[in-house]
Amino acid sequence: MLADKTKFEDVLELAKMGDPSNFRLGKLDENKIKEVLEEFKGKYITHTKGFFIMAPSGAGKTYFCKNQSELHWIDGDDIWIAAGAHPDRSWWLESGETMDEIDKRSDVVTFLAKEAGYWIMGASNYWLKPDAIVIPDWDEHKRLIKYREEHDYDGGVTSDKLNQVLRHREWIMRWSEKGTPVFKTVQDAVNYLIQLK
Repeated sequence: MLADKTKFEDVLELAKMGDPSNFRLGKLDENKIKEVLEEFKGKYITHTKGFFIMAPSGAGKTYFCKNQSELHWIDGDDIWIAAGAHPDRSWWLESGETMDEIDKRSDVVTFLAKEAGYWIMGASNYWLKPDAIVIPDWDEHKRLIKYREEHDYDGGVTSDKLNQVLRHREWIMRWSEKGTPVFKTVQDAVNYLIQLK
């Protein structure tokens, strides 16, 4: 977990955020992050090695997390909102500057959660290299987004924002150039990472 104040400052430096009070969206609170990580221990299984799977909206992350038989994987939105990294609103429709700040804040929480042995999957990322990325076949991805809209909409991008999804897929794929393995499904990414634990 977080050993001391210097550790938190080191992570903020990695995020190139400096003083946490510099966030336009308010201070990212180290104590709140510690409390959330401790609270999530009562619900989720922790591991000796933490992981982060990045996938765009509509790729099946939330569905996977809600339907796992044992609670190994955390839906990133849950931990990011709880820790104060994400506002609880449709922030992905806001300015690029706001989205970048939220993604940087999310990376701080993800980094510390991985260090504490949590397995997370989400769509928010700026500087923290994911352990795996999921990019579904485009036709399948569009089908998943449409199905979610019509049957069990729980937030995220809708089919009228497919251009935004395409841009995010391109943004995520930059990690493949840095050695992050790419999978077509969340289950395939999970199976790969479980072998590495």
